[in-house]
Amino acid sequence: MAHFQRRHLQYQDWLLRKKDPKVMWLSGLHVPESYLTALIQTTCREKKWPLDKSVMFTSVTKFTKPEEVKEKPRQGCFVTGLYLEGCSWDKKRGCMICQKPKVLQEQLPILQVTPIESNKLKLQNTLKTPVYVTQNRRNAMGVGLVFTADLATTQHPSMWILQGVALCLNIDS
Repeated sequence: MAHFQRRHLQYQDWLLRKKDPKVMWLSGLHVPESYLTALIQTTCREKKWPLDKSVMFTSVTKFTKPEEVKEKPRQGCFVTGLYLEGCSWDKKRGCMICQKPKVLQEQLPILQVTPIESNKLKLQNTLKTPVYVTQNRRNAMGVGLVFTADLATTQHPSMWILQGVALCLNIDS
């Protein structure tokens, strides 16, 4: 019930303000993929970029609570409500670290999503991490991948792939 009430508050706030929230709770959207697609389309239209040559770049911020964010980014958005599985996040160094014992998932700090032209995106020391709707990594219709997030790492990406690292919008609690 709490999830439904929070979703209702997000939609209500969005309608009253008539603009995107500073921090979007992605789990509260019925179809989060469409929101992210609209972000890319809006930026492409504004900057006159070809849509097929544009991608999404993500970076984990130092913010842990939506209240810490003072203003919405000029391009893209801040996203909250992502849970990390298979590893932990080092807030000081800003990268993935080995999972703490007996901690199956932890909340990721706020993620910044930025549309960018694909030819300008040069990633190093990052893992393209899948973001799923649920911990089952699929929904009732068998679909679950929402997008991929770029998470910084000091280890080889294969280590995290073998650990099964992923982000989830909803966790079993």
